[in-house]
Amino acid sequence: MRYNRLYSTIQAISVRLFFCFVAFSFIAASPYPDRVVLTWAGNPSNSQAVTWRTDRSVQRALAQIAVAEENGHDIRPTEIEATTTTFSSELGGEVCYHSVNFTGLLPGTTYTYRVGDGDVWTEWFHFRTASPNPEPFSFIYFGDAQADIKTYWSRVFHQAFRHAPYAAFTLHAGDLINRAENDDQWGEWFNAPGWVNASVPVIATPGNHEYSRDRHAESGSPRLSSFWQPQFTFPQNGPEGVKESCYYIDYQGVRIISLNSNEKQEEQEQWLRDLLSHNPQKWTIVTFHHPIFSPKAGRDNPELRSLWKPLFDEFKVDLVLTGHDHTYARTHSEGTAYIVSVSGPKLYQLDKQEWMHRSAEKIQLYQIIRIDSGELTYEAYTATGRLYDKFTLKKQEGGKNNLMEEITDTIMSK
Repeated sequence: MRYNRLYSTIQAISVRLFFCFVAFSFIAASPYPDRVVLTWAGNPSNSQAVTWRTDRSVQRALAQIAVAEENGHDIRPTEIEATTTTFSSELGGEVCYHSVNFTGLLPGTTYTYRVGDGDVWTEWFHFRTASPNPEPFSFIYFGDAQADIKTYWSRVFHQAFRHAPYAAFTLHAGDLINRAENDDQWGEWFNAPGWVNASVPVIATPGNHEYSRDRHAESGSPRLSSFWQPQFTFPQNGPEGVKESCYYIDYQGVRIISLNSNEKQEEQEQWLRDLLSHNPQKWTIVTFHHPIFSPKAGRDNPELRSLWKPLFDEFKVDLVLTGHDHTYARTHSEGTAYIVSVSGPKLYQLDKQEWMHRSAEKIQLYQIIRIDSGELTYEAYTATGRLYDKFTLKKQEGGKNNLMEEITDTIMSK
């Protein structure tokens, strides 16, 4: 009997230590690649970027890629050396972030890849390159995740991916985490999507919580998280000083523009004008963190509205996707639909205003957006998969979009 009790105690302690190790392994770097994430640095139809993390023991970082085969034993990959950045983390000192930009890929093709050091490898992941021509696709849009990411945001991501498993990418409108330099929170953010980030590319724009109290020596303003550039490989086609936080990507007939609403807003204005005036794509979607129309009392952004909205009006931007105010609100102005949304559990009280066509408070949401030729369909869902908002934009040649409401009531969520 005494032996059985001792055995049970040792077993219970072993189980607890195992789960502590697993929990810690989501944060602390090791020789095994983690935080694997797909992004784009170039054309989505012929390139794909991947970034991952290891500890300093890894001397040589590699990626292997091949066209996906029906039989895994038939894979004959090409091997590529990664670019490595050494990074100082608060959780265990220096780590390494590695990145590879796969180029020269075939459009509309499923590829398989893995990353490692030659001995230690991840599993094989799949991704599919975009078509060079306009074709139907969908993507998932998330407002602020920010707080209690592992506990409460992860379920929203899981529900969204179950709902749209063939989404072309996920789009995150800032405040992915709460504290810009907190490795623990970044670990939670990468762990919540798990392997999905390694197969479905990420587009992200920084929020104010991606800015730290460590200020620029020149301007005295907050500084973009030191994690941002090492762990995301975004296009460097934006203005000087905000590259990889302000950028654009063209995907199957849609121009997707990330603006950085935290700094250098005036410097981005001329860049945005040039980008919109030379835009061959049928649809234009802009994302940034601070909303043009704020649904939270005391959080209006008149300077941003006066600076960027005239360009949205002039060039008939279709959709503006934002976060920041931890509520939900939608309006449309001059043919442009403006959305504020929140996916995490940090929720604010709504300041209901006349401009709101649909609004909600105290509710976590995700959005699925589908584009098919001349129609854009927008759907907002609660964390349990309940449809909360829906509309369709129809292109009108040379004129403003026709917005068709699919949900007519405007009852606010409680």
